[in-house]
Amino acid sequence: MNQPAQDDDLRARWPSRERIAELILRPRPHRDTFEGWQDFRRTRGRLALPPRLEFRQWQTLTPDARFDYDIYRRLTNVNLPLQQTPMAAKVTRLIKRRLHGNTYKQDDPTLAGVMVSGFGHYGKTASVSAVCAAFEDSWLQLHGFLNPASVPGTIDLHAPVVFVSTPVTATPKSTCAAILRFFGADVRSSATLPNLVRLVADSLRDHGVKALVLDDISRLRMHRADDQDVLDLIRALMSLNVTLILTGVNIPGTGLLREARWNERARQWVMPPLESARVHGLEVTQTEHRFELVEMDRFRYSTPEQIQAFVNHLHGIEVHLRLLKAKPGMLTGGTMPEYLMRRTGGVVGLLGRLLEDGCQEAMDSEHEVIDQRLLDEIVIRRENPDLAPEEIAPQEPQAAAARPARRQRGRNTVFDDTGPQAAAGAAG
Repeated sequence: MNQPAQDDDLRARWPSRERIAELILRPRPHRDTFEGWQDFRRTRGRLALPPRLEFRQWQTLTPDARFDYDIYRRLTNVNLPLQQTPMAAKVTRLIKRRLHGNTYKQDDPTLAGVMVSGFGHYGKTASVSAVCAAFEDSWLQLHGFLNPASVPGTIDLHAPVVFVSTPVTATPKSTCAAILRFFGADVRSSATLPNLVRLVADSLRDHGVKALVLDDISRLRMHRADDQDVLDLIRALMSLNVTLILTGVNIPGTGLLREARWNERARQWVMPPLESARVHGLEVTQTEHRFELVEMDRFRYSTPEQIQAFVNHLHGIEVHLRLLKAKPGMLTGGTMPEYLMRRTGGVVGLLGRLLEDGCQEAMDSEHEVIDQRLLDEIVIRRENPDLAPEEIAPQEPQAAAARPARRQRGRNTVFDDTGPQAAAGAAG
């Protein structure tokens, strides 16, 4: 094969410049709207990888082909694949079990929900979105992409999954409005709360909603009356034949579950006695009993199984990256796994950000390989990565009392009236 024909053969293995520009510049609506969620569901994981070229092969390309190849591999290098880590697999199994079980129920007035807790960059939203999108795919295929509960003569959108971000300083009205805005509804500020709740119930039913995801639920704080009312609204939504999936940072510490504490021996969250609850009455047990809490953890590096899981994850990233001088074992060989664990603490999001930045630096510097020397120049911030969930669980009330008391200045007692007996004694 002559050189021009070989170049054309290679060039045909990645998109045209126009298609690359479209992928980079196309608008990406947020997934808390129907259009945004559908865009995410249809396009997730569909970014095809360019061929793996060595440096000498890259040199043989024309300048235009090199430019297109470099732009496209930069695009794929910063869009790492979502892998099924052991932590994500635990969340996936629970949500799949709950979604499929609830959709088959016939007469249960209240459907159980799921809470996914974890700290920043642990992959909560990504994992929940992925399993819910896969559920919607299967649900649509099962019903021929039609809403089985549709009303004849209507053109309601079919939305098996609704994704909503919990409003900042949420109130029941703003939460209802956020759900309605997912469908593009025009919510009037003058609408009363009962009317909004009725509209939400009608929308969930008419659009065939089976799962309602409330992201960033940890924005609720139970010392605020409005937030307690939002929690009451969430309990009411559970009776609408919809599975609620709540995600947030450190949910046990928000008061939604009575300041649950991590039990190291049982490896699960446990509830304190009801008398210590900060929210009102026995209603809090409705949340505890109706939701199952799962903790999204980070990678660990203590047992052979944990080490192998981390190495497997690195291998999945390694085969995805496109660098001209990369060799097998670039991320998994030698001391690189230990180095990456030490730099990121096993946090999935931080690991991805470090390697994505490393790829860009490797391309910009023409180093074209990731190694420890290159990664040493990249700064990432992580706070307390070595703390386990039990180490950041809410502290015991006695902890505050253990602080040294602030020394107070003594009061001048010279002019105090000590009474007639003390005065008589002083005279004698």
